[in-house]
Amino acid sequence: MSFARNVARSPPLPSLTRLYTPPFRRRFFTNLSPNHARSPLKTAAYATVFTVSACFFAVYYFDARSALHRHIITQVIRHTLNPELAHKFAIKVLKSGLAPKDPLPDDEILRVKLWEHEICNPVGLAAGFDKDGEAIDGLYNLGFSWVEVGSVTPKPQPGNPKPRVFRLQDDEGLINRYGFPSQGHASVLARLRARLPTFLKLQAASLRPNTLLAVNLGKNKDSPFESIEDYVTGVRVLGPYSDVLVVNVSSPNTPGLRGLQNKHNLKSLLYGVTQARDESAVSPVTAQRPKLMLKIAPDLDDIQLAEIAEVIRESGIDGVIVSNTTIQRPKSLTSLSKNEVGGLSGTPLKPYALQAVRSLRSLLPASIPIIGCGGIRSGADALDYARAGACMVQVYTGFGYEGVGNCRRIKNELVEELRKQNTTWEEIVRAAVEKDSGRKLTKTIDSGIGQLVAEAEELGRLLEEVGRRMEREGESSQTVE
Repeated sequence: MSFARNVARSPPLPSLTRLYTPPFRRRFFTNLSPNHARSPLKTAAYATVFTVSACFFAVYYFDARSALHRHIITQVIRHTLNPELAHKFAIKVLKSGLAPKDPLPDDEILRVKLWEHEICNPVGLAAGFDKDGEAIDGLYNLGFSWVEVGSVTPKPQPGNPKPRVFRLQDDEGLINRYGFPSQGHASVLARLRARLPTFLKLQAASLRPNTLLAVNLGKNKDSPFESIEDYVTGVRVLGPYSDVLVVNVSSPNTPGLRGLQNKHNLKSLLYGVTQARDESAVSPVTAQRPKLMLKIAPDLDDIQLAEIAEVIRESGIDGVIVSNTTIQRPKSLTSLSKNEVGGLSGTPLKPYALQAVRSLRSLLPASIPIIGCGGIRSGADALDYARAGACMVQVYTGFGYEGVGNCRRIKNELVEELRKQNTTWEEIVRAAVEKDSGRKLTKTIDSGIGQLVAEAEELGRLLEEVGRRMEREGESSQTVE
């Protein structure tokens, strides 16, 4: 009844005749028209909002160095999303094409010679950020010369239980125990293939001049510890669609994985992957086979590094990445999450990784390049690695803290410092490599030769003594007769 009363009391709808009378039609359609006259104040307000929005988007999209990203957007994300959710959000934005682009060309003094490639700058992105190859082109748009996807495991696996990523903001660090969450070879392979033109031969699988695309190979958690088959499969499946394959035996979050760094296991692994690479078909993109690199931990002692260097020298592998995350916890850490289980990255990692680069550089010949990774957040950090003999650097945690402009800021700082010193990145690296490459190896060889000489001299002395004794005994026997 109430409904009926409400209907009865409501004003009558206009009849069809009224709808088509000129006064009603004029009022009705005039109000809907976009040309309906507005007050000057409203028009000015709309114009202002549009102009500000357009400027905001332009700053966001065309200037990856803007303080907008560093001091506003990344700060908002950091304080509203947990680390893993923020990571996934960043991947989605980069994948969508709505992320900023770095429009500036790289300065010539940043050029890098790596194998037969001329690389436009020395700043790359480490594995672990784009685990499944979803945002490759969005990352190149930020100015990276090297994008490394993965780690990729043969079979899909979820990784370790959540929570598994922890910010150490006061220490500019991060602890993760992801445990190789991966969509598997098939998924990543489909994405790599989907990027490729079918009618064009290119110089690199990155599809961009003077850059490289790397794929980091991991091992499934349920695979036998001593088996190398996961890596061999990765070489065969993903090798044709990448410029570089990285053999990751250094994550602390897969049980037993770091055991593959011991001399016997590593020798078997590197022999297996190099053989698989050499026997595989050439890339349909570049008509070449991929380079192979080994990624090691920063927690190895001098004896372990010496053994690894020996295996690397004999294996035919093309280079080394130093380093992965560390299981060490410096006493300087102050963040609440400092004792979480997992690998520590960011600023606290740099001393360990840098020392490992120096040690390994002194044990390897100049022909085997090293890429430095760990705690790189500025141009000064990158130069420290160059002076230690690393031909390139990779960022990860600093990129997460600084935002999309991190790569451009590092490059700008490098250019400024190199100009002050009237030098180039390549010249600094070359000087360090010429000075330190094989230094400990040479000392070891010289020491070994010296020891052999000393032993030979001692043996000669003993033989002379034996000879004199025999002569005396011969003389004695003649006297008795």
